[in-house]
Amino acid sequence: MSRPKAPRVSMADVARLAGVSSQTVSRVANGHPSVVGSTRQQVLAAMKELHYRPNSAARALKSGEFRTIGVILFTLSSTGNSRTLEAIATHAALQGYAITLIPVAVPTQDSVLGAFTRLGELAVDGVIVIMEVHLLDAATVTLPPNVQVVVVDSDAGDRYAVVDTDQADGARQAVAHLLGLGHRTVWHVTGPQDSFASQRRAQAWRDTLTAAGREVPPPLHGDWSAESGYLAGLALADEPGCTAVFAANDQMALGVLRALHERGRAVPADVSVVGFDDIPDAGSFIPPLTTVHQDFAEVGRRCVEGILQQIDRGETGPGTALVPTRLEVRASTAPPRQADPGR
Repeated sequence: MSRPKAPRVSMADVARLAGVSSQTVSRVANGHPSVVGSTRQQVLAAMKELHYRPNSAARALKSGEFRTIGVILFTLSSTGNSRTLEAIATHAALQGYAITLIPVAVPTQDSVLGAFTRLGELAVDGVIVIMEVHLLDAATVTLPPNVQVVVVDSDAGDRYAVVDTDQADGARQAVAHLLGLGHRTVWHVTGPQDSFASQRRAQAWRDTLTAAGREVPPPLHGDWSAESGYLAGLALADEPGCTAVFAANDQMALGVLRALHERGRAVPADVSVVGFDDIPDAGSFIPPLTTVHQDFAEVGRRCVEGILQQIDRGETGPGTALVPTRLEVRASTAPPRQADPGR
């Protein structure tokens, strides 16, 4: 025999026990900052005693807002995507929003539309799409109309609101730093060829060398992993003219450091190495890694802010907001052993 279902505790029940109005209970449930601390604690204690759980569905029907942001994500394996997602979740929570994550295994038109359909069923107020590939640049892939959207890491600012790190300027800083130390040219380990960030960094590396009148060595292609950086590093260790390397992320730079060490090429005495991302462990590499710092927290904040602007004020205009980078100079870079006789 089943036990009778306990009656649902209402907001009015909490208000009576706490000795406040239902409006005050609503404000506490929604995290509104206008409630004074002692009153907030009184209401929270009443909620706990009565085992009250706010009915978010009922609130959504009444207000027309679900206070949830959907996030479509193509991979969590890259540092940029995982840290951007963390920042989005953090800043959404500060604004009283939750996030609903929809991972997409294969970035195709059908997969994207399927993800939007699922988010529609789960009821979200807007969607942030974290792009690691050139999906939105393809003519066959478009996002559904009349959906509040912010896109991360994409060259689609002519159609959508886009937030991205200034990939090109970060790469320029890395290459200019190495040339400024006296290196004749800079070799490059790229990320995946279908990655927007990788292509932006590689193009800026090439443009900076060309503008300085330097030889552009053939790039070595990686996949963001330390193992791919290691394989590239083994090839670079056999290049007698290689005195400086710019790796498109810190994990690949770590692999390059290992390969150079195994081949007896000292860093930075023989070869200087620069990475990109400034992961938390970059300062603990041997030697500590010079790298381009990305402000993932700011990227996440701007994504959430952009979605809320669209939700609150209907601001849906396209355009790209770039978050600045900075070069963190550490012990993995130094002038070459001998000055370039052509300088």
